[in-house]
Amino acid sequence: MLSKENAENRVLVAERGGIPPLVQLLSYPDSKIQEHAVTALLNLSIDEGNKRLISKEGAIPAIIEVLDNGSCVAKENSAATLFSLSMLDEIKEIVGQSNGMAPLVNLLKNGTVRGKKDAITALFNLSLNHANKGRAIRAGIVTPLLQLLKNVNLGMIDEALSILLLLVTNSEGRHEIGQLTFIETLVEFMREGTPKNKECAASVLLELCSNNSSFTLAALQFGVYEHLMEIKQSGTNRAQRKAMAILELIAKSEQI
Repeated sequence: MLSKENAENRVLVAERGGIPPLVQLLSYPDSKIQEHAVTALLNLSIDEGNKRLISKEGAIPAIIEVLDNGSCVAKENSAATLFSLSMLDEIKEIVGQSNGMAPLVNLLKNGTVRGKKDAITALFNLSLNHANKGRAIRAGIVTPLLQLLKNVNLGMIDEALSILLLLVTNSEGRHEIGQLTFIETLVEFMREGTPKNKECAASVLLELCSNNSSFTLAALQFGVYEHLMEIKQSGTNRAQRKAMAILELIAKSEQI
């Protein structure tokens, strides 16, 4: 609790040697103690210097173990801790190499609403690492992301689209994601979504269309052209750029 809202305390706890015993408690055979330990490490990890100290103590595999087998709250806080720690690029790689993607994907599939939100923020951050994109895809991330797009009430449309945008830059990702039903969903968001939804959907569609003209044809069959023209006129600055780029691809395509 001392480290929850006080930046100075986070530094003091680390300076007095508090991190190693907390990391040891992650393996203690009591779910409540594990929960408290991972939550303390989450609070301490807000401090930039503490991120490296926690990682150097070998905490990452232990946090992933709690994420896999801990209590509901411990799983959620483990995901949040991995998000916090993975702000450092070298820790993104460590999490990926320590098989951290699969339990995060599992939490995204089966967690509470809070668990899904903790998982999706961690997965987005980790997927900024190129190798982790493939790991996430092989862990089965695409299916729960597509499910999130169908559930507007969860409020995670933009987050799901943002991860999908990262994944379609990977050939494995394009293969998994490039389904006609997904193209239709993107077009729907470009018609009915919020300005941010439209921006994210246009960004994903551009990446897909840039690599395969059949995606462009499919999008046209689902009525994307009029929505592109509308976004070009009234979308966010980024959405306008993406829409114009897609329109250029359409204009250049001999097949179309």
